[in-house]
Amino acid sequence: MPRGLDWPGQFAPKPPPMRLSIHALTACLSVLAGPLWSQGDPHPDKLRKVRPLDPAAAMATIEVPDGYRLELVASEPMIREPAAISWDGNGRMYVAEMRTYMQDIDGTGKFDTVSRVSLLDDTDGDGRVDTSSVFIDGLVLPRMVLTLEDSVIIRETNTLDLWEYRDTDGDGVADEKTMVFKGGPRGGNLEHQPSGLDWNIDNWVYVTYESRRYRWKNGRVEAGPLPAGDGQWGLTHDDAGNLYYSRAGGEVPASSFQQNMQYGRLDLPGQLAPAFEAVWPIDDIPDVQGGLARIRADNSLNRFTASCGQGVYRGDRLPAELYGDLFIPEPVGRLIRRASVSVEDGKRILSNATEGSEFLRTTDPNFRPINIYTAPDGTLYIVDMYRGIIQEGNWVREGSYLRGVVQEYGLDRNIGRGRIYRLVHEDHEPGPRPRMLDEDSAELVRHLSHPNGWWRDTAQKLLVLRQDTSVAPALAAMAQRDANPLARLHALWTLHGLDALDRERLVTAMRDDDAVIRAAAIRISEDDLRGDPADAELVAELRRLARDPDPGVVLQLVRTALLMALDGHTELVTEIRGRHPDNEGIASAIKTHEQRIARQKADAERRQRQAELQAAIERGREVFQSLCFSCHASDGSGQLVPGLDGVRLAPSLVGSPRVVGSTDRLGRILLQGMSGPLDGVTYPGAMVSMASNSDQWVADVMTFIRNSWGHSAGLVRPGVVTDLREETQGRENPWTQAELRQFDPALRSRGNWKLTASHNAADLRRALDGDPGSRWTTNTPQRPGMWLRVELPYEARVEALHLQTASRDDYPRGYEVRASDDGEQWGDPIATGHGARDQPLLRIEPVVTRFLEIRQTGSSKGNYWSIHELAIHGERNPIPPR
Repeated sequence: MPRGLDWPGQFAPKPPPMRLSIHALTACLSVLAGPLWSQGDPHPDKLRKVRPLDPAAAMATIEVPDGYRLELVASEPMIREPAAISWDGNGRMYVAEMRTYMQDIDGTGKFDTVSRVSLLDDTDGDGRVDTSSVFIDGLVLPRMVLTLEDSVIIRETNTLDLWEYRDTDGDGVADEKTMVFKGGPRGGNLEHQPSGLDWNIDNWVYVTYESRRYRWKNGRVEAGPLPAGDGQWGLTHDDAGNLYYSRAGGEVPASSFQQNMQYGRLDLPGQLAPAFEAVWPIDDIPDVQGGLARIRADNSLNRFTASCGQGVYRGDRLPAELYGDLFIPEPVGRLIRRASVSVEDGKRILSNATEGSEFLRTTDPNFRPINIYTAPDGTLYIVDMYRGIIQEGNWVREGSYLRGVVQEYGLDRNIGRGRIYRLVHEDHEPGPRPRMLDEDSAELVRHLSHPNGWWRDTAQKLLVLRQDTSVAPALAAMAQRDANPLARLHALWTLHGLDALDRERLVTAMRDDDAVIRAAAIRISEDDLRGDPADAELVAELRRLARDPDPGVVLQLVRTALLMALDGHTELVTEIRGRHPDNEGIASAIKTHEQRIARQKADAERRQRQAELQAAIERGREVFQSLCFSCHASDGSGQLVPGLDGVRLAPSLVGSPRVVGSTDRLGRILLQGMSGPLDGVTYPGAMVSMASNSDQWVADVMTFIRNSWGHSAGLVRPGVVTDLREETQGRENPWTQAELRQFDPALRSRGNWKLTASHNAADLRRALDGDPGSRWTTNTPQRPGMWLRVELPYEARVEALHLQTASRDDYPRGYEVRASDDGEQWGDPIATGHGARDQPLLRIEPVVTRFLEIRQTGSSKGNYWSIHELAIHGERNPIPPR
């Protein structure tokens, strides 16, 4: 990894590492807890109910299955507000502490730079942390931690940057900082920002939300695009590298676990067993964002609403029945779900392993599990933020249901704590501590067959980071001959990460007895196919797998064939589809691929349009600056006439409705010119005809002025000018403003207009429904005083109203049009007149407004006043002239 420069001025003199016994920590806790809760309280019974407990008392309230127990690893004051953890190759634990998260009900100071990442260690091997140091301080809510070899990657809140920290002198405090990926700022609600940094078996590092992933290549971080992103807080993977996301905001406890995100986001019907979303807590504090709809009669949570920090258990020190199960924390319900994972015809399905109950749950209102990990010692670690409020301030705003519950119980008072537990079983002892950072590469290779997934993952990660190809022969031998399929799988991916996997070894893997390895080999082959998707040898081997007995292998072949546009992939996929007509995964993979291709095509077309637009703007700019600027000035504001204070030679083009509005008007002005007063002003200069120039020339000038000085009106193609020449053929005189009004465009977004009327207001939407066969009508004969009012969702410069009346004689016999600043006080008429059967367009004095009123001044004994379709002509949000 690149080391970069030291971080000037960031690191203060290093304090010695803090060493406290766990008993001393517990004693400190009991001192801290009292004063916090002795303040005045309008609801003493409820305050007592949610009073925080010391770790021993808290663990006593937590239900776990028979034979299991929790052990305390660390707690306050050693750590506070823990959010995520990561172990290095020697088993030292880095803890991200969000020390400013919701320190009061309004989240005051949440972005202060006082959060940290702590380094914790268990030096005597009893499972409890006994030393700690502040590895890095002064952070903004750190949300991601990933250990490498001799460094740690951290990402904070409100940024997409990745920083590498290194402790060069071994005192447990970082003294070097290097940016390894510049992603830029990332704002928004802090609950809705990426999390994860999950180093997967494919040697890519995944995060939530983002449509990209990362990898370490040639000593630097590379970002690779993904067609989609998913998830919210937390990310995990299983032995085969299948990722599991969750969406707390959408109340989705698990998502996008059917295929890797490189093939697109995919969820299948029935992937969650019936009633899987229902939860079974034993606490009764109704502090849920969803309000009463999310609680039962006993005040308990009725479904997942804050699922997060999920983890697949892949350790070796708990009963084998747990291996491969997905554990999902639900902090609002104070519980942890154990989800069994089964596979049917290639589709993964999650079901509650403890139906009608939960694997772990408590009555302690402050238990807030937000992350779960398989640990180096083979147990399951639980990160408990242990606090009153778990939802971010956006969900407890003034007037919200949740704020009332928080205040009623005083939940906002419990802050500054946090626990890390490990789940153990009476029949198993936690495993030994790793020493991988002290081992050579050959020793790391042996760990690829370890029964604990953490050891296999970490050994592979370190080998890939070291890029030590001297172990390639040993890895090749393991990939081919090791009796353990997981060892063969990791050896294969490690060779791939070292760029040391040859074609022979890859083809051998495609013929492995284990279906997971065959599927992995298909996926790895994509790198070879990028060079030549018609590679005859590889394509032939892949086609052979079309008849593989395992649906998962066939599914992977479909995804790879479609993604890589494999030679003959259309026929291949059709053949596979015919052989598996009922396989949902294959059908969905094809659909996802088609959607991806459509998006890629749309993106390519968008890029092409943008390139055409930029080229046209540059050509138009060149013309304007050599010709048009003499009258209109380089900035489009109109050239000032020397000696005449404030008089301009030509009108400003900035914000002009004749520029950003209809091309019908602007094109005619350029082709035939314009004369006479404009908006009541007569200019010394004259707009002469430019018709002698080519259609491309005229279109480029139009494009330039319609996309300069704050305008954004898109590309004008030469065909538009060609059509205008034909329409105006034979015209030699310049246009006047009055003549051009017939080309005013109609305002859009009619669905957002608000209409009111003196008569039959219930039918007003019929005047905006786009159906000329329907109508609004007064339902009574016309008489003076009837009115119809329009409120626009934005200010607009209005020049005409179009009252389409298909009913023969329902036009207004007389009318006045008025505008208003507030919809209450109406000014003098800006138009008066008498309607006519063949004149539905009412011209008005141009006005900038949001509110218009059309008032009937005439009468007709036998005819209603009707409008089949209402349109308003003008320009939205005009830019004020300079």
